[in-house]
Amino acid sequence: MKRLPAAKRREQLLDCALELFARVGYARATTAQLAKMAGVTEPIIYRHFDSKRDLFVALITRTAKRTLQHWEDRLADAADPPERLRRILADNPMTHQGREAYRVLMQAITEVDDAEVQKAVARHFFELHKFITKELAAAQEERKLARVFSAELIAWVLIDIGLGYGVLEALRVPNQGEDRRGRSVRDVLDRMLVRRGPKRKGRAS
Repeated sequence: MKRLPAAKRREQLLDCALELFARVGYARATTAQLAKMAGVTEPIIYRHFDSKRDLFVALITRTAKRTLQHWEDRLADAADPPERLRRILADNPMTHQGREAYRVLMQAITEVDDAEVQKAVARHFFELHKFITKELAAAQEERKLARVFSAELIAWVLIDIGLGYGVLEALRVPNQGEDRRGRSVRDVLDRMLVRRGPKRKGRAS
């Protein structure tokens, strides 16, 4: 068994748990299976996590941090509020870089009676909501986004739609979220949310 620094071992266990939960489900996975996958003994797992639940909560927390960091990176070279919104709309973590992690997170639906899991899930989405709200508020401040509804409410609408879209994709519903012409839910949101300036009149030909 290769000895790793504590921080690296913790990340390795989280990576293995993510793969294991995605394959067999959180409820059916065991710490013995995780130990075998990670190439460690079970006591090593319990040095880093108090329980399988504690490991699951840590995964939920890490997923939020990675999503926010990914969005920060994607927006680093975009100053225009509409462009920033478009990038967020185009980067649903449930269907892009974080799809496996979010499919594992969705397993928390069967664990919501566990107070610690429920709190972790709520904290996860409140952090994402805070990030999106900030971007929407900035767009409203520059009059690039209508103020009919608050940035807080629009952020929840985007999260609700993103979750629904992600779940349907995970369920492999074919052609969901788009029409026969190839227009998508993202196109609808972009059209509804982002204000456009008046069209310039071209010269008559």
